[in-house]
Amino acid sequence: MADLKALSEAIITGDQARALDLTKEAIAEGISPETILNEGLISGMDTIGVRFKNNEVYIPEVLIAARAMKSALEVLEPKLVEAGVEPVGKAVMGTVQGDLHDIGKNLVAMMLKGAGFEVVDLGVDVSAQKFVETAKKTNARIIGMSALITTTMPSMEKTVKAVKAAGLAVKTMIGGAPVTQNYADKIGADGYAPDAASAVDLAKSLIGK
Repeated sequence: MADLKALSEAIITGDQARALDLTKEAIAEGISPETILNEGLISGMDTIGVRFKNNEVYIPEVLIAARAMKSALEVLEPKLVEAGVEPVGKAVMGTVQGDLHDIGKNLVAMMLKGAGFEVVDLGVDVSAQKFVETAKKTNARIIGMSALITTTMPSMEKTVKAVKAAGLAVKTMIGGAPVTQNYADKIGADGYAPDAASAVDLAKSLIGK
């Protein structure tokens, strides 16, 4: 019997090869893709998220865990689709216009995937228009924006306004080093997260999961 606890542990320690082997093993044994996702991958990423919040691990460990999770997910994804397992929700992620920083945004995107979200990553320097168009096209429930420099923060406000003007039923969340809860309140964003693990909790709460 494939050991999902060991799979979860392989994700936590960032052992990519082992995570991949155990995922393939579990699939071959006919364990349901949803069970593998929940008890193996998500449970591992959840643990990492908690440890990260408690300052027990740091960004390098989170990135290594996320990389192991990503490899396992690539093998599992076709099986999840076959089994008709719906993602928790769809999130469109990007660094706002004028800003080319992407480490934080990539981390949030990986952790959202690890929590069962389908993520459309638009990359960096993303215009308000592009966020709105993509959310419309994909029926996303969340738009996540990142900024690392103060001068690009107004692009967040522009995007929040564009989402409201388009009448989209999508929640907006923002984050990044210079961003604060006060700023989120000021521009009318639905939420702010100080780090990647909190961003996952926020995304879930915004869509009522």
